Amino acid sequence: MRIDCPTLTNNQREELCHLLQKEPTYSPQRLLDRTGAALALLAGQLLDDDLEDRPVVLLAGRDSNGAGGLAAARSLIQQGAWVQIVTVSPPETYQGTTAKQLQELQALDAAPSWAEEGWTLPPADLVIDALIGYGLQGELHGSARDLIQLANSSLAPILSLEVPSGLDSESGDISRPHIHATATMAVALPSVGLLTQGGRTISGELYLADIGVPQSLYEKMGLTVDSLFNGKPIIRL
Repeated sequence: MRIDCPTLTNNQREELCHLLQKEPTYSPQRLLDRTGAALALLAGQLLDDDLEDRPVVLLAGRDSNGAGGLAAARSLIQQGAWVQIVTVSPPETYQGTTAKQLQELQALDAAPSWAEEGWTLPPADLVIDALIGYGLQGELHGSARDLIQLANSSLAPILSLEVPSGLDSESGDISRPHIHATATMAVALPSVGLLTQGGRTISGELYLADIGVPQSLYEKMGLTVDSLFNGKPIIRL
């Protein structure tokens, strides 16, 4: 059964983040962990709940989308998957939360590589796209563009976090190139662009993850959000 729910514009998502930061129980790490756990859970479902020694390639950008993907990589490694992390630039260029996630993965002997000229995507049973998310600005270029093209050339299914890279999360406009996702996992509420015709075309199966946003925050934003999850960490939209 498909579930209808409100969507968020980019401004509304920024407002939601601002309200979350005022919550006494708010923790950026907790929200990141919940995002990573949900993404890892969905990745496992796409691999028939058989993660032991399964090769997974994670494409990680520098911003919050990349941090969420890296949190999922940590969970997948702990469940026995063999995860190869590919960054858009040398790991030392990453900062803040995303850099911290990389450091934690390196402690698990999951050394990242980065997309240099002539680099090819290794064989995988699943590719996770955590390159851009809500942060698309203008046309794609450089290593992000190259990684999108490589991901699309792979025979492996692609799981995107938030929105497929190359999709404008608000307008639904599609850049060239863009990820052709097998499945996409939005968090909290889906972005407007995901449910446009273009968004639906390239997002594959659409899922929504519960990251613990209190109902009261949606009410402050004037949004009516019924009980979507009913105790489930992920639902199908």
